[in-house]
Amino acid sequence: MHDIVTLAADRPYAADSPLAFLLDLAADASGPDETEQRDNAETAAAHYVYRAYTYSLAQVVEAMDWQGYPSYTGADGHRHEPAAVAWLDGGAWLHHTLRLSEADGAVDVLTMVVPCTCGRYTDITLDGEEVLLEVLAELAPTRGRSVHDEKAGDCRSVPAVPLTTLARAWR
Repeated sequence: MHDIVTLAADRPYAADSPLAFLLDLAADASGPDETEQRDNAETAAAHYVYRAYTYSLAQVVEAMDWQGYPSYTGADGHRHEPAAVAWLDGGAWLHHTLRLSEADGAVDVLTMVVPCTCGRYTDITLDGEEVLLEVLAELAPTRGRSVHDEKAGDCRSVPAVPLTTLARAWR
């Protein structure tokens, strides 16, 4: 038997051989690493906001405001695509991701996450500047907070997060 460590250290092919080239190509094709995923998520979010929210969010959220996060698989086995978030202040932030499907390809999904008057959070999917302006009109009387509605249960979608935790995440 051969020692596995010896086999790994002594490749049976030359570093400039066709096999070495193909194996390096396969390693590159495995997808972006976490840093590239973060950068790509930030870029995708910034481009989408500049394109779809030209007269509103693009005026106040800059490309450098986005913080990217790599993909991960949750405890339930559900895969989450890379995403980016931008802090808006007052407990509110934006969340952007690309939903990937064979039928639709990549679709931008922008969500505004706002605190509820009960202390939890509500996530609101935005579908263009008109929807954003409607949401902002509803939030204005409560200074950016979602009005708690026990029947709707909207604020149950995002658990409460201490503001100190959020502040640390944005440093």
